[in-house]
Amino acid sequence: MTYPPGGGGHWQPNDPYQQQGGPGSGGFPAQQPGYPQQGQPAQGGYPQQGVPQPQQGGFPQTNPQGFQFPQQPYGGGGQYGYPVPPEAPKKRKGLVIGVVVAVLAVAAGAGVTVWALNRGSTQAGAESPTAAATNLVNAIGKGDVAGLLTGLAPAERDLMTTLNSETTKELQRLNVYKKDVDPNQINGFELKTENLQFDEGGAEKVNDHLTITKLVGGKVTISSDSSKLPLTEEFIDLAFPRGISDAPQTQTFDVAELVKENKGEPIRIATVKVEDEWYPSLFYTVADYALASEKLEWPKQGIPAKGAGSPGDAVRELAEASVNADLTRVIELLPPDEMGVLHDVGPVLVDAAGKQKPADVKIKKLETETQDVEGATKVLLKELEVEADGQTVKVTKDGECYAAEVQGEREQICADDLATKIGGKKMDAGAKQALTNLVKGMIANTGVVTTEVDGKWYVSPIRSVTDLQITALKSLQPEDIKALLKLAK
Repeated sequence: MTYPPGGGGHWQPNDPYQQQGGPGSGGFPAQQPGYPQQGQPAQGGYPQQGVPQPQQGGFPQTNPQGFQFPQQPYGGGGQYGYPVPPEAPKKRKGLVIGVVVAVLAVAAGAGVTVWALNRGSTQAGAESPTAAATNLVNAIGKGDVAGLLTGLAPAERDLMTTLNSETTKELQRLNVYKKDVDPNQINGFELKTENLQFDEGGAEKVNDHLTITKLVGGKVTISSDSSKLPLTEEFIDLAFPRGISDAPQTQTFDVAELVKENKGEPIRIATVKVEDEWYPSLFYTVADYALASEKLEWPKQGIPAKGAGSPGDAVRELAEASVNADLTRVIELLPPDEMGVLHDVGPVLVDAAGKQKPADVKIKKLETETQDVEGATKVLLKELEVEADGQTVKVTKDGECYAAEVQGEREQICADDLATKIGGKKMDAGAKQALTNLVKGMIANTGVVTTEVDGKWYVSPIRSVTDLQITALKSLQPEDIKALLKLAK
């Protein structure tokens, strides 16, 4: 959801991940697989460097429309509902980075909002944009995760459910989550809505498949109770030896008052039309706020998708387009279903970026192999040869090792070596084994995820980022979690 799109009062349970000394500095479960994080080796979980999070996993202090919420102990994030992008940079070139990063951040953050999902195949569209936005709010108000996900735009729904079904399964295997977690409910958090009102006459029809609805009235009550989080007793004892606070907290927001404080500007929820039905969209809502913050209009026409003939070709062509500073071609190679928002907003991004100078790099050779993942194909590096500044650099992968060769000089690093560098030579055997397992899994299985749409292949940035999380979790064993937690103390 977009409301409340402001900062300050983050919609977040009072959970153990917000306590001093906890494994994460953000809220649970936005960084749920991210143990170890604060004070622990970041390599042990959710990729810290691969997924930028808005304002450390939360709503920005002031959103593009100026909504402001009181500072409350809901501290960590926009995980519950639609997070909103960070404040737009002053310069328009920042819009390019801002929109892309925000979409990726929302995908990652919102993915763990509904962290305990089984993949559902039923779609639940609506006959109008307002009905679609209302369905979304009602599903969240009931704590109805299944209803929430099936109500999202289909491509977004599939991204979220794929990530979270696998994440939940792995965290149960690692004895972090309880085995009896209800996959269709949000635990530790409750949001209730009353008398929601939309300004149907003020809805903005951008094009034939995008309409911006306006929420202007109603009440939203947010409650949190960390005692209901689905962590196992064993994990709590290891991660929080002094216990966790379980005091419930509740706060109510009046939407009309928020709109009034924002000079009459309503809360905007973007809805998209897919096969004659309307769905609320996280990604389009983020882009809409980014454009509004820059006082820019949605383009009348987007950048059409132009995929490649194979997964490997898609990756190579994207790499070449990036090196050549060809933003239009980069957007063309993104999935038209998952990344439709970047296709629609593309002309604005290209204009804001301006003419960029290509990098002085030439890709001479790129050999890859593929691996099936759920609903997609992962492309893994075998050999890369580039020419830069008159020098040739060759990188090859051999099992759990990488080798780099520059001007005839070769250097190799393997999982055992890297684990020792990360943890130090004095770490105990359990911690070393845990880090070695993690590094081995990441070296062997990290790649770029591609999807097929209408016979063409595209690079999925969101699936590529979230696949890192799943790969990290799959690399670990239950005893590894214990060892890494002990290592962090």
